[in-house]
Amino acid sequence: PPVRSPASGEDARRFRRGRAIHRLLQILPDLAPADRAEGARRLLADFDPAERAPIAAEAMAVIDDPALARYFGPSSRAEVPIVGRIGTRGVSGQVDRLLVETATVTIVDFKSGRPPPGGYDDVPPAYLAQMAAYRAVLGMIYPERRIDVVLVWTDGPKAVPLDTAGLDPYEAYLVAAPT
Repeated sequence: PPVRSPASGEDARRFRRGRAIHRLLQILPDLAPADRAEGARRLLADFDPAERAPIAAEAMAVIDDPALARYFGPSSRAEVPIVGRIGTRGVSGQVDRLLVETATVTIVDFKSGRPPPGGYDDVPPAYLAQMAAYRAVLGMIYPERRIDVVLVWTDGPKAVPLDTAGLDPYEAYLVAAPT
């Protein structure tokens, strides 16, 4: 099939919306709860007025979800750049939220599309590979801590913890010498 640019048509709108949600999830948790609506309004000022409320509501649903609250607490950081080498491969990325605790480091990655219908079993392999790479790099930085990975679909929201063993084959591929 012909190659489509993600910068045109519906894909461009979807990516722009996803970037906006990520930005809201980065900035709004640091604001006082009473200031978040105004913060969202300012951050979404260049969106069509009909789009603003649903985008802000989706981000706020994630921030306000009691099951996800710890990912926005004082031990977490937003948009953490990571760089490392796994085997002979370089890894460069940005962790949406990183929660560093005494015994555990949790990588949280936000996905603004629809959640997979079957939960973990339907997580796209590209996401698993990405998270395995992040986990491998952070495992070198925090060798004494367990590294957990959670994908959070903003539509819902729905959190899907990733099975460590399920990420192992992707990490093994990264460590193996390229052929």
